[in-house]
Amino acid sequence: MAFSVRGKTAIVTGAGSGINLAFANTLLSRGCNVLFADIKLRPEAQDLVDAHTAPKNADLGRAAFQETDVTEWKQLERMFQTALSHFGDIDIVVPGAGVYEPTWSNFWHPPGSALSKDPVDGNHYRLFDINVTHPIRTTQLALSYFLDKKKPGSILHVSSIAGQISSASTPLYMASKHAVSGFVRCLAPLESRFGIRVTAVAPGVIKTPIWTEAPDKLKMFDEAAGDEWVEPEDVANAMLDLVEKDECSAGKITGGIILEVGKNQTRIVAEFNDPGPSGAGHSVQNEPQIIEEIFKSAAAGGWGK
Repeated sequence: MAFSVRGKTAIVTGAGSGINLAFANTLLSRGCNVLFADIKLRPEAQDLVDAHTAPKNADLGRAAFQETDVTEWKQLERMFQTALSHFGDIDIVVPGAGVYEPTWSNFWHPPGSALSKDPVDGNHYRLFDINVTHPIRTTQLALSYFLDKKKPGSILHVSSIAGQISSASTPLYMASKHAVSGFVRCLAPLESRFGIRVTAVAPGVIKTPIWTEAPDKLKMFDEAAGDEWVEPEDVANAMLDLVEKDECSAGKITGGIILEVGKNQTRIVAEFNDPGPSGAGHSVQNEPQIIEEIFKSAAAGGWGK
């Protein structure tokens, strides 16, 4: 159920920066309207929205911004209403907002500890609210709209190579991306039954603020040792393929697939017996040292108190 994005409308959460900003830019340049839904916009995102609020070039899409905390379900509902009020319809939904095991919602900084913002009596981790619950709830809202209108649609998730591997350095993040990939696979039959395609992109190590502005993560990356960045525009192009194509260089595109993106390569992740990510843009050389630092800190006494 591939379709051209030209003349369509997309909702993109997390469009204020990184991969989702790159995809929003790709959509706008191809004549697709985009609602940017995020807590805030980085300057480059604000410039993009400003330039496309009323673009002079009729071939470009229009943009609008709604401040959105994706952990608040009422705000997720409101972004659908906002998209309809601005653009009249919705065709593509990208629940892309996510966090990479920040200090404030982190397995190694338990609720109640100095760096954590997860309350000890809160009964939830904010990372999962953002990375798992928000994509699931947004998918329900998108399905409700597409089914009610009896129209095809595309729901595009942002998973990660973290959904295929494990790392002691970021256990909550790894678990969240395993959850996203599994969730997407479960919804594969929606394409043949209703014309609603649910897919996910699984990027490797992407040069975005989630890495470059997080010192604890950036020190895992060692360019001198051979680590390589994947550019967000490469991921955006793969995301476009998931909406617009029934086949790409990696193979046939259908609902439920996970499309991995490394440096100069894409690959469809097999549901069973997958060999796992390999090649440029998929590894960080200094991760073992970071894990050792974490374990030494945990062994020092008083951890989790």
